[in-house]
Amino acid sequence: MIGTQMRFRIVAALMLLLNASPAWSVNLLTSIKPIQMIATEIMLDVGEAEVLLANNTSPHDYALRPSDIRRLRGADLVVWFGYDLEPFLDRTLSKQENVLTLSETPNFDLREYTGDQHQHDGHDHGNEDPHFWLGYRPAIQAAKAIAERLSEVDPLNSQKYQDNYQAFESRMAAEKSLIEAKLSPVKENGYYVFHDAYGYFEADYQLNHLGYFTVSPERKPGAKTLILIKNTLKEKQAVCVFSEPQFTPAVVESVTRGTGVHLGELDPIGIDIK
Repeated sequence: MIGTQMRFRIVAALMLLLNASPAWSVNLLTSIKPIQMIATEIMLDVGEAEVLLANNTSPHDYALRPSDIRRLRGADLVVWFGYDLEPFLDRTLSKQENVLTLSETPNFDLREYTGDQHQHDGHDHGNEDPHFWLGYRPAIQAAKAIAERLSEVDPLNSQKYQDNYQAFESRMAAEKSLIEAKLSPVKENGYYVFHDAYGYFEADYQLNHLGYFTVSPERKPGAKTLILIKNTLKEKQAVCVFSEPQFTPAVVESVTRGTGVHLGELDPIGIDIK
């Protein structure tokens, strides 16, 4: 009798302990917010994806801090695009095994730059456009790769990750239809962007992109480029010029001054999205 009561008490104590303990979830760390946003969709009702870079920073010129390295080493899984987008991570992540490099995903539909787009001043910035999250197909492919890797790291929640991926794919298809309807009336209007980050989106919706101020944000626009844009604006070939919140818009403002063109802001990494 005493033994039975003791066993019940032990079982009850263990149940209380188990119920009081928080459920384990994968410590997933992403490099930038767009990847975090995709990973968050895949981890719905399972856990949360964290992001390394703060909203007001750019992956093009970031330098790792000691606290960043500790976070990378403490993660169960780190997801990044690859060297062409986050070169500051290359050395550190090359020493880790718990890493998903999205650019190495088999059959990833990445847009290729032309020869003069990605090379300047003797520096090669990669053959493929790393801004995959702005494209319909590559965003879905990245989500699938994340779901599959999470299923390996956390097999108990494998079905949930797969279900979340299927839901993500369905939402993306619905949103694509909505965006097509919204952009259809203005798709012939010409415009310039700050840097060459929107190729996937422009191809998906067949927009009239006239050009960009710079190939990459760390490179200042050349004088010939600025003169060409200025002349195009004077000829009324473009109706909009877009800057970006991560970079000072002074050069955009100087070129567009007095042209009457509309000024807008495009954020390729979604800093205001919560």
